This record gives sequence, structure tokens and C-alpha cells, in this order.
Amino acid sequence: MVKSQNSGLEFPSVGEISSWALPSSEEILTLPVDELLARLKTSLTGLSSEDVERRLEIFGYNELVKKRKRTAIFDFLSHFRSPLIIILLIAGLISGFFGEAPNAIIIFSIVTLSVVLDFYQESKAERAAEMLRQRVATTATVLRDGIKKEVRLAEIVPGDIIFLSAGDIAPADARVLTAKDLFVNQSALTGESFPVEKTAAPLKSYEPSITEWSNYLFMGTSIVSGTATAVVVKTGNLTEYGKIAKRLVAREPETEFQRGIRSFGYMIMQVTFLLVVFVFFINALYMRSVLDSLLFAVALAVGLTPELLPMIISVNLSKGAIAMARKGVIVKRLAAIQNFGSMDVLCADKTGTLTENRIRLVLHVDINSEENEKLLLYSYLNSYFQTGLKSPLDEAVLKFRDIDVKDYRKIDEVPFDFVRKRLSIVVEFQNQRFMITKGAPEEIAKVCAYYEVGEVVADVTDEMRRKIEQKYVELSAEGYRVLGVAYKRLREDKPIYTADDENEMVFLGFIAFLDPPKETAKESLQLLKNAAVELKILTGDNELVTRKICEYLGFEIRGIVTGSEIAQMHDDALARVVEEVNVFCRVTPAQKDRLINVLKNNGHVVGFLGDGINDAPSLRSADVGISVDNAVDVAKESADIILLQNDLTVLHDGILEGRKTFGNTMKYIMMGVSSNFGKHVQCSWSIVVSAVSTHAAYTNTS
Repeated sequence: MVKSQNSGLEFPSVGEISSWALPSSEEILTLPVDELLARLKTSLTGLSSEDVERRLEIFGYNELVKKRKRTAIFDFLSHFRSPLIIILLIAGLISGFFGEAPNAIIIFSIVTLSVVLDFYQESKAERAAEMLRQRVATTATVLRDGIKKEVRLAEIVPGDIIFLSAGDIAPADARVLTAKDLFVNQSALTGESFPVEKTAAPLKSYEPSITEWSNYLFMGTSIVSGTATAVVVKTGNLTEYGKIAKRLVAREPETEFQRGIRSFGYMIMQVTFLLVVFVFFINALYMRSVLDSLLFAVALAVGLTPELLPMIISVNLSKGAIAMARKGVIVKRLAAIQNFGSMDVLCADKTGTLTENRIRLVLHVDINSEENEKLLLYSYLNSYFQTGLKSPLDEAVLKFRDIDVKDYRKIDEVPFDFVRKRLSIVVEFQNQRFMITKGAPEEIAKVCAYYEVGEVVADVTDEMRRKIEQKYVELSAEGYRVLGVAYKRLREDKPIYTADDENEMVFLGFIAFLDPPKETAKESLQLLKNAAVELKILTGDNELVTRKICEYLGFEIRGIVTGSEIAQMHDDALARVVEEVNVFCRVTPAQKDRLINVLKNNGHVVGFLGDGINDAPSLRSADVGISVDNAVDVAKESADIILLQNDLTVLHDGILEGRKTFGNTMKYIMMGVSSNFGKHVQCSWSIVVSAVSTHAAYTNTS
């Protein structure tokens, strides 16, 4: 053990790494702060420079894995790995060696043109890991040697104490130590529509679903509001983002179409080899010239091989890619078009793909579920005049409708805090002052003595309070994010108002928010159903919101399974479940990836439609990865196909185009191979019979 001179902490030397490991996820989330700091061998005063240097030696720099960039010439040469192309190249070389120059030139020209077409269409280099690196800040504020310092992101180590505020990006995975009004946008990682509140309280029990980690900050997520101090628990490739980055730089899995072409190529290679060897030895055995026998065997190999297949595939796919580009669909990997056509299961993330990923105000109702214009006006005034950091909910209220509020004058504001969970604005209109309060419905109800329905204002009785609570529960159960709104006339004019003035208020009703489905989502799902493509929804969002979106889309739910349930399932059990269930909620990126691989192992050709960083591994694993116009850069780089139009009906058009391309390719294979095989087997048999007859005649003559 080595003792730090500055911090006094004992820290393992490089040779003792194996004896000290970082805490497990369960320990990070559930341990009290002092115990967690002890496990990390740090303290609230931070690390010393000496500690940091030693930890850098052990854990490395806080950087995501990079993908090795291949040179253009290596990428080009990699297209020559197809068994069919290898057969043609060997046949061309032998033809050239024996002076058959025209045949060799034709063969090499066909192969070269086919490879050039493939290389041209797939020339974009993968930049997924680099995109991930660019999403995180370049510096961060940490506590080093007892003072705050700005350090490079790469130099952050486990045990560092970091400081975060609104607008910052979390530089590593960290456990929250203190938090004030802390809301974090982690939708790109978890799929949640709304910013989530983070606190410093340890979790009572470990929950595998990362959406439940309320005291944990993920690398790359953004701070929407509030401030926090946190201790770094994981860096680099150990973070949730790092795990995704490692998955992205791995070799791309072989698609269904590529597996089929490779298997077909090997079959042709084996049949060709057997026929060539058989004919060559028969000819040589019965006194034919060895050179003539070899040339005939080579000609047989060239004739038997569907030499135009690589070009036919490339031309067909290129034509399909051009046709799809006219409809606003960019094909990055040509083989994806064929997979698009043969796809029978489409897995889709909900947020941003089926929905707009933009929070909208969808309801403004009183306790009788009647729309209330006064409620909308007062909600607008509250959001318009508040001076704190406007949340997505405030922006949704302001975008719902333009309301003229020039005759209203702001007098004062009682800011939002997480004890009251409400925000109040005092405005003056026609010499009358009003306090308008918006916030968590249960907290709004506490300060209300009256309620208003239409023109009637009445006392809030116990029965009415239960009705308000029941209405709130009903709206929440339907998947809405709900706020309550109340007001009161102020009888006393004063310069400053406080939270003590939030009393004896009139309850107006509820405003409800939702991330709505895309306009074309419902139509596109019906078209997919007509095309015999089954949809399965894989989302990090909760069951209530997902159920509401499915209801909007007219999507029949056959069963819902959560990420925590998936974590307990063996692969055999999951293989049965994925066939029966079509909605999976609160799933992690790794679980999405697992579900797709299980479906592929069950014999399905699987497509995946996603838009977030958490979707990137699944986009790579699927036979065809599809991203959308408003996706993050990493998702677009990981996808095979990108929908540039905000119109999901092009999915159906793409499937039809893929089936057409696949059909054209299969027509050539069936026609070319059956014709070549029949003719050349007949020719080979004729040659054998001729050789045997000639040998017999020669023997009789002798």
C-alpha cells in the first residue's frame, strides 16, 4: 500500500490493483455517502495530485474507446472477400496464365466494376465513437488538493469530487452527494421523455433498470436546472456511455442477407471444385492433354459460376438506393435494402421515433374534465412571467397557443423550490392583483380553500379534495405528466410577496403534458401490419406513458415486460417471451441488444428503429438499423438506413423496394445458376462419355 502525503489516504499500488476494485453498481447506489467515499478511498476534500497520478496509472484516462480507422485502400480490398469473387479471380488468373487474355479481361472487368460500385456506396467511415466523445465536455470543475480546479475531461479519475450546475455535461458516471433543484436530461441514454429529478439519498434497494437510479449521473447527460456535487465512480469505458462506445467499435455483425450470399457462394465454390476436379481427372485419365484438360476445367468453372451475380447485386442495390433517396431515405449500407425486404420483425424505440420527442401541452381541464380557457390563460401567465430556468413544461405551455398578455404587468415572483414544489407569479390586470400558482397537484391542493368550475366558486370539502386527488391519479395513470394550477385575488398591495401568501387559493384545474406520436406513425404501423411485419416496442420509458402512446397509435398490446423482469430471465425463457410479448418498458441499452439477438436466434430477420445514443448498439446488432430525421449523430452513424423525412410511411415504401430488389436478385440467381449448372453438367457428362468412348475405340483398335 502507498500512503498519500496530502490526503493521508492509503491507496493501492499498481501491483496491488487486483486486490482493490471499484464498488459494484449496487454498492454505488445503496451505500451511505461516507461508506461509499471510504470504498472509493476518497473524501469530501477531494483527491491530491499524487492520488490522481496513481489512479491514472491504474484506471487509465477518462476517454472512450476509439475505432481504428482503416485506410481507403484496405476498405476497398476488403470487398474482394466474397467466395464468388474469389472463384472468378482464380479463374481469371488461370485464363490469363494460359493465354486466354479476352476471358481474363472480361472476368477482371466484371469483378472490378462490381467491387467499385460496392465501395462507392459504402465509402462513409464510421464515426460513432468519435461522436460519443464529442458529446461530453472538454473540462470539468473538480476538487483537487483542497481547491476547485478546471481540469481536462481525460484527467478525471474515480474518487474525484465534481461540481455541476445548469448547462453542464456530466463528465463521468457519478454518485450525487448533494443536490439542489437538480433536474437532468438523460433521454438520449434512457429514452425518458421528461427531465428527471436527482437527489443524494441512497436507494433503499438495488434496481437493475437505470431509469430508477435517482442518485446517479450518467456521463454525457446534461444538467437542465439546479446544482450538485458528486463523486466520480466510473470513467472511460466503464461508464454506461463507454459500454455503448465499446459496442460501436466492434466489428459489425453479419446480416441475414450477407449470411445467405456467403453460404450460396461457398456452395457454388464446392460444387464447382468437385465438378472441375472430376472432369479434369476423367479427361487426363483417358489420355487427353493435361493442358487441354486444365483449360476445359477452368472454362467449366467460369461457366458454372454466376459471374454477373456480384454486379447484379451491386446494380440492383444501387438502383434501389437511388429510388429510396428520392423519397428521403438514405441507404448507408447496400445490404440493408435486401434485409429491409426480408424483415419480418421491426423493433422500435418509442421516444423520438414513434413520438416527436417534444413535450406538448395536450389537456387543460377542470376537475370535471371540461376544457377551461381561464386555466390556460393563467398557466400561460405563470410560464411567461417566471424568470427561473424555463423547463420543457413551461416551453410547452408557451408554444401551445399565442396569448396576448400585454395588459398584464408582473409585480413579483415566488420562485420554485423542491420543498413547496410550486411557483407563484403575482400580476396586475385592470388595477387588480392576482397570485397565480402552478406546480405539483398535491402541493397545489394543500394551499387551496376553494375550487372553481365554470363561474361557480365553492369551498373545498374533504370529498372534493378526494375528487381532486382521484382526478390527478387518473390523469397520471393515463401516462400524462400533470401540474395543478390555482389563483387568488390579492386584497393587499405590497412590494414583496412570499410563500406565506400561498394560502386560501382557488383550485382551477390541471394541465397535462405528453410526448405525442408522430402524425404518420399510426398509418405507418398499419402499413407494416399489412406487409406482414410485426412491431415490437422497446423503450426506456415507463409502462404508463408507453401504454398511452400505444393507445393513441391504435397498437394492440399483447403483453408488457419490464427491464427488471428481463434481467431475471434465462435466454431460453426470454426466447419464448419475445414471441408472445410486443411491448418492453424500462429496458437498458444492453437489454435492447439482448432482445434483438434473441429474436435473430429465433430465426427472424430483425429491423430496429431508434434515435438515441442508447439505441446505437441495437442499431448495429439488428439485420437492418433504421434511424430518423431528429436522431442524435451517434444513432445516425450507427444506422444502415436514415429517414430524412418526418414521415414514417416511407418505412413501408422501403420494405417494398427491398422486396423488389431481393426478387430481382433471386430471379437472376435461379435463372443463371440453373441454366449454367444444367448446361455444364450436361457438357461435362458429354465430355466424359466422349473420353470413355474414345478410349474404348482406341483400345479396340489396338
